[in-house]
Amino acid sequence: MAEKEYTLPRPEFSDPVKLLIVVAPFYRDIADMMIEGALAEVEAAGATHELIEVPGALEIPTAIAMADRMSNFDGFVALGCVIRGETTHYDTVCNDSSRGLTLLGLSGTLIGNGILTVENTDQAVARADPAQMNKGAGAAAAALHLIALARKWGKPKGGIGFRPDAEEYRLAGDGKGKTTA
Repeated sequence: MAEKEYTLPRPEFSDPVKLLIVVAPFYRDIADMMIEGALAEVEAAGATHELIEVPGALEIPTAIAMADRMSNFDGFVALGCVIRGETTHYDTVCNDSSRGLTLLGLSGTLIGNGILTVENTDQAVARADPAQMNKGAGAAAAALHLIALARKWGKPKGGIGFRPDAEEYRLAGDGKGKTTA
């Protein structure tokens, strides 16, 4: 008897949620199916989103890291597909894209990982087709759950290190002359 997958109930939010969906559309038809599933999940949760495309799976962690530093997204959805070819490039792309997302996640970035790593196109379609097991929807759901946990346990973001939590920063010195940046 096949095991039935368990899906956590969709989280509910009292404050707005904004996600960035980062897609590597190397296999356009697979990417489009995953995007469809992710958007359905995001919309069902009442969240908003932006969608960007990057050249390949290796660029997804970099784009997410940049957006996390430079923008105001609550979480991220990584979507792509890597199909095994004839060279070891497959292993590099799978391992390094996954490692990059994991490192970002461990540093506090809230990411749902929907990068498929498969042996062939049939496996990719089985995991991307919204009528079957859509890993795009699963990645969006994972990001939403992490956002819910962060809001449950998190503290408001404050200053970093010794930097004051203010728009104006006091510079070191004797107080003579300009003392703010």
